[in-house]
Formats: sequence, structure tokens, C-alpha cells
Amino acid sequence: MVDVQFRFRNDEAVNDPAVTVDSFGEQSNASAVRIEPGDDARKLLPFLGRLKLIEVNFPAWTDGRGYSSARVLREAGFEGELRAVGDVVIDMLSHLRRCGIDSFAPDHALNEADAKAAFDRWENVYQAAADGRDAIWRKRHG
Repeated sequence: MVDVQFRFRNDEAVNDPAVTVDSFGEQSNASAVRIEPGDDARKLLPFLGRLKLIEVNFPAWTDGRGYSSARVLREAGFEGELRAVGDVVIDMLSHLRRCGIDSFAPDHALNEADAKAAFDRWENVYQAAADGRDAIWRKRHG
């Protein structure tokens, strides 16, 4: 189990142990999975209704493949907890939220004030994303 520092959900936190994507299909009782950067998130699409938690691992902040995994899962309809784990840094927070990440368990605790500033940084956005915020062009032109 990882220590969640930030969580943007109203339901009870999921603490089920996460299995690998490769072993998930063999475990009919698994409800949590961890996606590594080389994993194909689309393998999980047939099982989204069974999953309560998907952890997206960022072993290095410079590896952005987890952003795509999160977006694929949210756009496919995953409504469970989507948690960023690993080398999560302040500069990533706002962008991860836009991709649909709703809980964060960084390897190293982040400064609370800096994190709040990062989450609240941009009032307006320019493209649609998994967070459901209206893009500025839609606000202007309907």
C-alpha cells in the first residue's frame, strides 16, 4: 500500500493491493492494478467495471507515458480511483488532474502550499480533457 497525499474523490479510499497488468487477467478477485510505463492501458478496457483502483506509475518524472494511460482509461469510462504513484513532482500535478488522475501518492511528500498553487494554477484551459472542464473556446462561443 502507498501513502496517498492528495485525493480528489468523495468515496472511501481504495487500499487493495495492486497487481501488474500481466498478472491481472489471471486473478479473478483482483480489484486494483498498477500500470507501468511500458504497459498498454487498453488491455484493461474489458475489465473497467471490475476495477476499483488503477495506479499509474511514474518511475521518473521525465517519463510521460502515464499521462496517456490515464487519459485512455478515463475516456473509456473508468470511474474508479486513478492514482499517480512514484516520482510525481509539483510541475506534473495540474496536468495529471486534466488527464483524469484523482489521487496522488508521490514517493516524496510534496509541499502542501506549492501543490495547492499547482492544482489551482490555471482557471481556463484550451482543450477538452478528462477532467471535464470547459475549454475557453466553448465558454466564448458555446
